[in-house]
Amino acid sequence: MSNSAIRRIVIVGGGTAGWMTAAPLAQRFEKAGAGRCEIVLVESPDIGSIGVGEATLPPIRAYNRTLGLDDADFVRRTQGSFKLGIEFRDWGRLGRRFFHGFGDFGPAIDNRSPWQHWLRLSRIVDGLPGYEDWSMATVMALRNRFTPPVDGAPSAANAYSFAYHFDAGLYAAYLREYALARGAQRVEGTIVDVELRPEDGFVAAVRLADGRRVDGDLFIDCSGFRALLIAGAMQSPFEDWSALLPCNSALAVPSERVAPLTPYTMSTAKPAGWQWRIPLQHRTGNGHVYCSGFIGDDEAAATLLAGLDSRALDTPRQLRFTTGRRRQGWVKNVVAIGLSGGFLEPLESTSIQLIMDGVGRLIQLFPDKRFKPHLAAEFNRRMAGQYESIRDFIVLHYKLTERRDSELWRYCAAMPIPDSLAHQIELFRGAARVAIFDPEGFAEPSWVSLFLGLGLQPESHDPFVDHIDAKALLQHFTRLRQAIAQTAAGVPDHGDYIERHVKAPPQP
Repeated sequence: MSNSAIRRIVIVGGGTAGWMTAAPLAQRFEKAGAGRCEIVLVESPDIGSIGVGEATLPPIRAYNRTLGLDDADFVRRTQGSFKLGIEFRDWGRLGRRFFHGFGDFGPAIDNRSPWQHWLRLSRIVDGLPGYEDWSMATVMALRNRFTPPVDGAPSAANAYSFAYHFDAGLYAAYLREYALARGAQRVEGTIVDVELRPEDGFVAAVRLADGRRVDGDLFIDCSGFRALLIAGAMQSPFEDWSALLPCNSALAVPSERVAPLTPYTMSTAKPAGWQWRIPLQHRTGNGHVYCSGFIGDDEAAATLLAGLDSRALDTPRQLRFTTGRRRQGWVKNVVAIGLSGGFLEPLESTSIQLIMDGVGRLIQLFPDKRFKPHLAAEFNRRMAGQYESIRDFIVLHYKLTERRDSELWRYCAAMPIPDSLAHQIELFRGAARVAIFDPEGFAEPSWVSLFLGLGLQPESHDPFVDHIDAKALLQHFTRLRQAIAQTAAGVPDHGDYIERHVKAPPQP
């Protein structure tokens, strides 16, 4: 190891962000031999984790696979279930239902997206089924079916992806065990002071309430909303997006598990926000995200409890937040991961994704003790682009609304939006095209699911799709739809699949 190499990494904070950071770093440095980099995680016993990230996106499978985790063991240990997408109710207008499934609407035809061909057919064929009938993930989900995609040639049996629902606290504990087994160290204590180097303002150490000093070369801030290092020591300003995403409060409560065990998250729009439902093996996770300016906390709690489909197992737990991000998530020798770097409400399950991508980018751009500023600049550029793209994707849910039945929805219909999102909306409306600003973020099928699901109808379609014979195209779509329906009918029930393959032991 060279003299300039990082010799000690200090992670401030545990929970999901802390242990998702520690695990891949411990794996990387496990085989480094003598003089390898130490990883020390400082975790306070007095500070609990937020724990709202119980639903995930498909890339978490790649994260777990990189760590070498056994899929079945992971699902059992986290009381997990499977997720094929999100069902939205009452978004756009009361009574509307649509599904954001994980996967495309069939194979491309003549190098054009399948939904473009469906759009053309929908204008010339009376009674053509809706576009969701060509989404394998959606058809399976709404039948409560699940099995992992099979290997082999493209077919309906692998034309979809999936993610997980899990208990975030159990996942953090699972990764803690993994990291500690690979040499990471856990220090329990409450940080009361941050020591800066006088010559350059870098963090030298953190001091604990009992007087211990934990020094390091690289500090990773996983301290949640407190942002102890990135805001407190580095004073990175926060960019407030409350005007675009006015919800600033959440109430969360678990309830009893009910059958059937649905392989999807549910989001139901409410007068002052929305309610989530996340099914796990041992319970159902529920929450009400709302704007406190449009509803009181007691009424918000009553709305949450009235929307449960099973008995509440606790009293609702309160969370306050401000949506936005740090202008710089990497300053000097401090890198913010998770809530310390920013927060976007959990409408599309992006919290864990942002942790995972932040850790991945840090590993890609890993510094030495010289901390070349261009590494931080590239990290900050990519994280800013991701936060802004996700922000726009979430704002889209609120902006494309026909609802005028409450103050929140009237506000959202009238609110100004970023030029980037305005361009995406008008491009789809006028020319049926999708602009992707973050190639690592939500792909075209996800944007199409939202645009069409929220009721935005394009005024035209891609003229190239007109060159295919309409009769042959309709026959293709009919065969494809039949293959999807037949394949889904042969897939096991989601609950039965879990019972047979990944059933968790009973909770103590």
